[in-house]
Amino acid sequence: MKIIFAGTPEFAATALQSLHDAGFDIPLVLTQPDRPAGRGMQLQASPVKQYALAHGMPVAQPVSLRRDGKYPEIAREAHDLLQATEHDVMVVAAYGLILPRSVLGIPKHGCINIHASLLPRWRGAAPIHRAIEAGDAETGVTIMQMEEGLDTGPMLLIDRLPIAADETTGTLHDKLAHMGGSLIVEALKKLERGELGATPQPEAGANYAAKITKEEALLDFSQPAASLARKIRAFNPFPGASASFGGASVKLWRAEVLSATNGATSGQVLEAGPQSGVVVACGDGALRLTELQKPGGKRLPAAEFLKGFKMEGGRFD
Repeated sequence: MKIIFAGTPEFAATALQSLHDAGFDIPLVLTQPDRPAGRGMQLQASPVKQYALAHGMPVAQPVSLRRDGKYPEIAREAHDLLQATEHDVMVVAAYGLILPRSVLGIPKHGCINIHASLLPRWRGAAPIHRAIEAGDAETGVTIMQMEEGLDTGPMLLIDRLPIAADETTGTLHDKLAHMGGSLIVEALKKLERGELGATPQPEAGANYAAKITKEEALLDFSQPAASLARKIRAFNPFPGASASFGGASVKLWRAEVLSATNGATSGQVLEAGPQSGVVVACGDGALRLTELQKPGGKRLPAAEFLKGFKMEGGRFD
């Protein structure tokens, strides 16, 4: 079976590696154009492009696939390339570009998506973040037949995974990436044998997993401690939860939920020591901050952080 693969970040690169390791023929890889990254803002190839080039796979990086969009000539060239490339199916994983109907209809078996959620629970750009933020007990990967709607297509295969109490988006991402790689290999082998069935998605229970913004990662300590703890885990490693202390933006990477605050005002630092960590009153309960980062500094355990950043008796704005 010949596969065109479309994806961009590390999640997608893991799936591409799984397909390559399984022996599938991959005559073309689509990925986003190189972007500026790092302190020097040098152009950097996506993880998918890096893997593809390292293994001799042809790569194309159209800025758009919409022939009626801003870059119609580029989109037309991309369509011509897809039609000229012999393939049976397109596998899509976190590609980042909209696939119009004209592209969805090119492959013999259509376009199949690897989605990091138990559809229809979280449709959209940030299903891993939103599952942790919402306090979901489990998540997983859905292999889905793509259609024009946003993650609305029929489900082909599903695998489930419990969300651990200390799970961060970073740790859960890695687990789901490997799960997605294994599941897409299984799906394509079933497709080759004619054994891959489709189940329509129910509309009940569908939620939109909006893209994460840096603004929403600024914590408000008037909220319940349990909610804030989930946000800290959901925004780890990107964009990193933060709060303002004495005019400085402090990143908060790990925290534990405590109960009573004895009527303290939300945001007040109740304790700040090497044993207790940084305990902050919240709208309901308190948070023990155990890993923090000051501007320009490194992520540090609370005991190390407090050696260079005084918090005792202060408060978060």
